[in-house]
Amino acid sequence: MHSPAFLSESHVRVVGSFEELIDTPFRDGVNALCWPRTLDGDFGEVVARLGLGQGITTLDAETLHALPLSSAGKKAVEAMLADHRLLTEHGLEPVLNGINGYVQPEETGPVRTDVCSFHADSATVEVDTWLCTYHGDSSEGLPNEQAIRRVDLPETRALLLKAYGGADDEAFREWLNDHYYDLHYAALPDAKPYSFGIGHLWRVATLHDGCAVPPCIHRAPDPVPGRMRLLLIS
Repeated sequence: MHSPAFLSESHVRVVGSFEELIDTPFRDGVNALCWPRTLDGDFGEVVARLGLGQGITTLDAETLHALPLSSAGKKAVEAMLADHRLLTEHGLEPVLNGINGYVQPEETGPVRTDVCSFHADSATVEVDTWLCTYHGDSSEGLPNEQAIRRVDLPETRALLLKAYGGADDEAFREWLNDHYYDLHYAALPDAKPYSFGIGHLWRVATLHDGCAVPPCIHRAPDPVPGRMRLLLIS
């Protein structure tokens, strides 16, 4: 079995417990923390029993406990709910989602701004993003040195300036920020994205005042018909 690709990334630190995941600071260029796990249970059975409609469905304990599941399916449910409780008890606001594709975003011009585009999360306060994929295609990360902001690509910036209808000044940069254009990235030639994997719990850095490291660049997988996901996010 191949080792997960993220193990070789200098900006990813692997930890051995939830407590270490909570307590380890982002510093020295490390902007992603991962607690690798192999979870028991049949998460595919949970997806099958949910019968997810198109889009994103928020899942709660009542819905999950009402599913007619085998013992393996029930183990999967308990694993997800245990993570949800763990994060909630530490003051976070986790959400469990069943994902069957995404609603197509409205036209955003020359810069794609949906979650399937490489992007950094931003916040007005000190807060991190937490992720775990239980089933389906996993989220992906991209090393910062292998990415460039789309607004810094000359051709893209020229198109944005045309859409803005003004000069490349502070007001333009505020406009980019207001539309989230400056949070999205393109992979450089020969870039090597890495998978977040299945069952692993991640804490990744966001862009906010006072953050000691660059934000973690990541994306959701492009949806594939019939390939549904179970995801925890906070």
